[in-house]
Amino acid sequence: MSASVDADLVAVAQEAVAQGRAESVSAWVNEALRLKVAHDQRLRALDEFVAAFEAEHGEITEAEMREAARRVRGRAVVVRGEPGPAHKDGPGAGGGV
Repeated sequence: MSASVDADLVAVAQEAVAQGRAESVSAWVNEALRLKVAHDQRLRALDEFVAAFEAEHGEITEAEMREAARRVRGRAVVVRGEPGPAHKDGPGAGGGV
Protein backbone atom coordinates (compact mmCIF):
# COMPACT_ATOMS: atom_id res chain seq x y z
CA MET A 1 0.00 0.00 0.00
CA SER A 2 1.14 3.51 -0.74
CA ALA A 3 -0.41 6.61 0.75
CA SER A 4 0.27 10.33 0.83
CA VAL A 5 0.38 11.76 4.35
CA ASP A 6 0.64 15.39 5.42
CA ALA A 7 4.13 16.30 6.60
CA ASP A 8 2.92 17.45 10.02
CA LEU A 9 1.31 14.06 10.63
CA VAL A 10 4.47 12.24 9.55
CA ALA A 11 6.42 14.36 12.04
CA VAL A 12 4.00 13.44 14.83
CA ALA A 13 4.30 9.75 13.93
CA GLN A 14 8.09 9.95 13.87
CA GLU A 15 8.06 11.69 17.25
CA ALA A 16 5.86 8.92 18.67
CA VAL A 17 8.39 6.35 17.44
CA ALA A 18 11.32 8.34 18.84
CA GLN A 19 9.58 8.57 22.24
CA GLY A 20 8.79 4.85 22.24
CA ARG A 21 5.04 5.35 21.97
CA ALA A 22 4.93 3.42 18.68
CA GLU A 23 7.09 0.64 17.28
CA SER A 24 7.25 2.23 13.83
CA VAL A 25 5.55 4.83 11.68
CA SER A 26 3.65 1.97 10.02
CA ALA A 27 2.43 0.75 13.42
CA TRP A 28 1.40 4.29 14.34
CA VAL A 29 -0.55 4.68 11.07
CA ASN A 30 -2.14 1.25 11.53
CA GLU A 31 -3.33 2.22 15.02
CA ALA A 32 -4.68 5.54 13.70
CA LEU A 33 -6.64 3.68 11.03
CA ARG A 34 -7.95 1.21 13.63
CA LEU A 35 -9.14 4.12 15.80
CA LYS A 36 -10.80 5.76 12.77
CA VAL A 37 -12.67 2.55 11.95
CA ALA A 38 -13.89 2.24 15.56
CA HIS A 39 -14.91 5.91 15.59
CA ASP A 40 -16.86 5.55 12.34
CA GLN A 41 -18.61 2.43 13.67
CA ARG A 42 -19.68 4.31 16.82
CA LEU A 43 -20.99 7.22 14.73
CA ARG A 44 -23.01 4.83 12.54
CA ALA A 45 -24.45 3.13 15.63
CA LEU A 46 -25.38 6.50 17.13
CA ASP A 47 -26.99 7.57 13.86
CA GLU A 48 -29.02 4.34 13.78
CA PHE A 49 -30.07 4.81 17.42
CA VAL A 50 -31.20 8.40 16.85
CA ALA A 51 -33.08 7.43 13.68
CA ALA A 52 -34.89 4.62 15.52
CA PHE A 53 -35.69 6.92 18.47
CA GLU A 54 -37.05 9.62 16.18
CA ALA A 55 -39.06 7.08 14.20
CA GLU A 56 -40.81 6.07 17.42
CA HIS A 57 -40.98 9.42 19.27
CA GLY A 58 -40.74 12.10 16.59
CA GLU A 59 -37.87 14.36 15.62
CA ILE A 60 -35.69 15.68 18.43
CA THR A 61 -36.10 19.46 18.42
CA GLU A 62 -33.47 22.16 18.98
CA ALA A 63 -35.35 23.15 22.15
CA GLU A 64 -35.14 19.58 23.48
CA MET A 65 -31.40 19.47 22.75
CA ARG A 66 -30.85 22.82 24.52
CA GLU A 67 -32.83 21.61 27.54
CA ALA A 68 -30.88 18.35 27.68
CA ALA A 69 -27.58 20.27 27.47
CA ARG A 70 -28.75 22.60 30.26
CA ARG A 71 -29.64 19.66 32.52
CA VAL A 72 -26.31 17.95 31.85
CA ARG A 73 -24.34 21.13 32.59
CA GLY A 74 -26.27 21.44 35.84
CA ARG A 75 -25.03 18.00 36.93
CA ALA A 76 -21.45 18.52 35.74
CA VAL A 77 -18.65 18.11 38.24
CA VAL A 78 -15.61 20.39 37.94
CA VAL A 79 -12.46 18.28 38.00
CA ARG A 80 -9.96 21.05 37.20
CA GLY A 81 -9.97 24.74 37.90
CA GLU A 82 -12.75 26.68 39.54
CA PRO A 83 -16.45 26.23 38.85
CA GLY A 84 -18.04 28.93 36.72
CA PRO A 85 -20.35 31.49 38.33
CA ALA A 86 -23.48 29.48 37.48
CA HIS A 87 -22.13 26.45 39.38
CA LYS A 88 -20.14 28.00 42.23
CA ASP A 89 -22.21 26.30 44.90
CA GLY A 90 -22.61 23.04 43.02
CA PRO A 91 -25.41 21.44 41.04
CA GLY A 92 -28.90 22.68 41.76
CA ALA A 93 -27.65 25.82 43.53
CA GLY A 94 -30.09 27.92 41.59
CA GLY A 95 -27.47 29.82 39.61
CA GLY A 96 -28.95 28.69 36.30
CA VAL A 97 -27.18 28.60 32.97
